[in-house]
Amino acid sequence: MAGTVHRPGLDAQGFIAREGSLARVPDAFRPVVAAAGERLADVFGARLHSAYLYGSIPRGTARAGRSDLDLLLALREEPTDTDRAEARALGAALDEEFEQLDGHGTLLFSRARLLSDLERYDLGWFVACLCTPLLGEDLAAHLPRYRPGSLLARETNGDLALLLPRWRRRIAEAGDTEEARRPLVRFMSRHLVRTGFTLVMPRWNGWTSDLRKMAEAFARYYPQRAEQMRAAAALGREPTGDAAVLVSYVDDLGPWLAGEYARVHGVKAPRP
Repeated sequence: MAGTVHRPGLDAQGFIAREGSLARVPDAFRPVVAAAGERLADVFGARLHSAYLYGSIPRGTARAGRSDLDLLLALREEPTDTDRAEARALGAALDEEFEQLDGHGTLLFSRARLLSDLERYDLGWFVACLCTPLLGEDLAAHLPRYRPGSLLARETNGDLALLLPRWRRRIAEAGDTEEARRPLVRFMSRHLVRTGFTLVMPRWNGWTSDLRKMAEAFARYYPQRAEQMRAAAALGREPTGDAAVLVSYVDDLGPWLAGEYARVHGVKAPRP
């Protein structure tokens, strides 16, 4: 239709566009990506179907000394404890070797699970839209295109109520230092901002992975919670180790957001 305005993150047909590419990797992180690709192939060999980058590095927004390396591996069979240990060791070695990195994380799933009907609007969407192919056949070729609708919102982040008890345990088990709490603040801040954004995503009708833009989109529809979400977005980028922040997440913002999410979009389909 003439005059139609498309939100950020969508293509001309209104589908969510894949947000990253190897061409966008900042120069400082190109040696990291090259080393990751070589070592993944060496470690996993024929077990590896395909490997993907996600996060700030393939989006081109990574900051040297501040950004982590995020990988997703699609294995030909269900991942084992050995597979996970090898992935952790590989990530830790890269993190130690390259001063550009500040942390690492690797997700491992079987090819069958990533392409399953149950995961089509969660992990499938994640691979197709938020992951950048690094090695192997791109699974996006077997997945649909996605619009920013309520089904996608429900299946991506409609499980916050289930996560909150685990978050409370992680907080209780963390060391009583700012250094121990800082990674939790960063992780939980990011998760809450993304959940707040996907809550309003169908109304906003677009996509972004920028935490500040996510918070502003949320603020348009929930002004009474706007400052909390803006603060969480700031802490997602520059975390502190403030214990009070974590308490506020699991006792106030998190429970409210989980309840509102269930009211608006429903609850994510149960996983085995």
